[in-house]
Amino acid sequence: MSSAFWFPSLPISEVVDAFTGWGYSVSPEQVARPTSDFVLGVYCACVEQLTGITLETLQEPMEQALATTENPDMYSQALAHNLLLFHIQRFASAAKIQDFSAKDIYFPDPDRTRSIFSAFINFIKFSEQSEVFINRLRNQSTAVMKERQAVMQETAELEQRMTDFKVKRAEDEPKCEALRQENAALMEQVIAYKDRQMGFLQEVESLKQEKSALEKVTSEMATVSENINRTRSRIVQSPERIKRNISTMGHTAAEEKRTIAANEAKTRDLQTKIAALLNIEKASHSLIRSAFDVMPVIEKEMRALDAAQKELGDLKDTLDRKKGERAELVMRRERVHKQFSNAQEKLERAQRHAEDKRIASQQTIERLQREYEEMSVERRDNDRQVEELRAEADEIERKVGNS
Repeated sequence: MSSAFWFPSLPISEVVDAFTGWGYSVSPEQVARPTSDFVLGVYCACVEQLTGITLETLQEPMEQALATTENPDMYSQALAHNLLLFHIQRFASAAKIQDFSAKDIYFPDPDRTRSIFSAFINFIKFSEQSEVFINRLRNQSTAVMKERQAVMQETAELEQRMTDFKVKRAEDEPKCEALRQENAALMEQVIAYKDRQMGFLQEVESLKQEKSALEKVTSEMATVSENINRTRSRIVQSPERIKRNISTMGHTAAEEKRTIAANEAKTRDLQTKIAALLNIEKASHSLIRSAFDVMPVIEKEMRALDAAQKELGDLKDTLDRKKGERAELVMRRERVHKQFSNAQEKLERAQRHAEDKRIASQQTIERLQREYEEMSVERRDNDRQVEELRAEADEIERKVGNS
């Protein structure tokens, strides 16, 4: 096999014993002359022995894949064989058989098949010996994958919530902008009404001062009229002067009457203006109350917008934290993979060391065998020489006895 690793081909009896020990009955004839169905069953049994993957476990993903095709019956058998071949090739690659192909299943060669069986048996036995360490790595990897999946799901949920918040914010933005514009317009109206109110109040104050002045003038006129009446009752002068005084006083009284009439007209006009100003003040108060009634609604909407923005910021912080946790999990997963790779390297070094020791032992055995064979040859030569010496000694003894 074109591989960087060499595995000793186990005897057929050991192959049969190994598979029998795992509950898979095989015969020496099947191992010596393998068929396609036989090797497929053995390879599936090896994969199941180490990974737990069977045709039943592959049925569900196969049905999901076939559900997207137009003619599932046409592809079901080919897909099943391809899935089995994929998992068997992964198993073979882990057992350091890099050139495993479909030919090894459908056209098995006896010698190569026995070598593959030997590699699979060697790998499974090593996995059983390292079961505690491998299970710990598997559990750690499973935990990391589950945690990574949970983090990815939580991240997706957070991203979806952020998207929903952004969509809602985008939907509410025109309304918020309209409310902000309306609020600004109302505030401008309130300020304008306040300015107008201040102007009206100043005008009312001015009118009140004019009214006070008019009331003072009216009071003075009443006092003057009373003084005139008292003076008339006391005057006893010449008729001419009285006439002049009466004429003068008549003119003065007419002037004062005109002044009083003008003041009364002005007073009525001022009262009309004051009534109008009071009505305007009531209307401005009503508008101000309406503006202040609308302002809590606007403030409530602004508080809701601020709360949504704050929640969006919290979600961004949570998403950043989850991304950090995800990066940490990825680093942990990489460390676990690195530990697993280091363990595989240690395993490979141990296998190479064991193989080197086996080769050294084999060489020692062969050397001892050669030395033993040489000693056997020398011993046979010595025995032959001893026999010859014995024969000569016997011959000499016979000659001595005969003489």
